[in-house]
Amino acid sequence: MSKKKKSKKSNPEKKTLKQKNLIIIVSVLLIISFVVIALQLKSTSNKTSDSVSVVDDNSLRRGEIRSTLSSTQFSDPFIAETYQIAKDIPHVLDSVKCYCLCDRPPFNHKSLLSCYVDAHAAG
Repeated sequence: MSKKKKSKKSNPEKKTLKQKNLIIIVSVLLIISFVVIALQLKSTSNKTSDSVSVVDDNSLRRGEIRSTLSSTQFSDPFIAETYQIAKDIPHVLDSVKCYCLCDRPPFNHKSLLSCYVDAHAAG
């Protein structure tokens, strides 16, 4: 007695339908995940926390007291704009270390703000 093995032929339409269903399921799960994350971010941004402390800007300053160059001294609009920004927010730039190694001789800059007290930042 020999048993004949039934050969299962793969039905391409059935396979394609399974792939489409899988794609739909994964897409729905991704959308749900994004909605949940967005709702969590929204709810945490609306809460005020007493544990957040406000830092005094002056405590972060690195000690540059010279004023920046005037933006009108530069013909390149991009450079002029950067010098104007430096003039507008010196407390921010003075609290950031400059990483172009200008804190070493011959420049000896104290902070990123120091790059704007002369033509150093103009390149």
